[in-house]
Amino acid sequence: MLLRLTLTAGLFADAIARLHEPTGWQMLPAAGEILMGALLAVGVWTPIAGVVVCLLQLDLLLMTAGTIELPLHRGAVGICLALLGPGAWSIDARLFGRRRVEIKNLRDG
Repeated sequence: MLLRLTLTAGLFADAIARLHEPTGWQMLPAAGEILMGALLAVGVWTPIAGVVVCLLQLDLLLMTAGTIELPLHRGAVGICLALLGPGAWSIDARLFGRRRVEIKNLRDG
């Protein structure tokens, strides 16, 4: 949940900064960041939202001439969320059940 919320806060802050200087091409990524941030905040469609966040950040990385650290970091966190899943405190866990991976020792057979 903490990973989802920190990514959501970063996406919202980035989208609000983009909306203060509205140009045509910046409105679509800002709307995507707000939508994906809202989905991640409550934990709905987390794997899909994580991949979309990664693609949005890759788009912003290629389209802007700023620093690359924040889009790279947010894209990596989006992929991590897509692979890890939403966690126990999410709507996805309530709807589909919590996925738990248990690693057994091969020697115990």
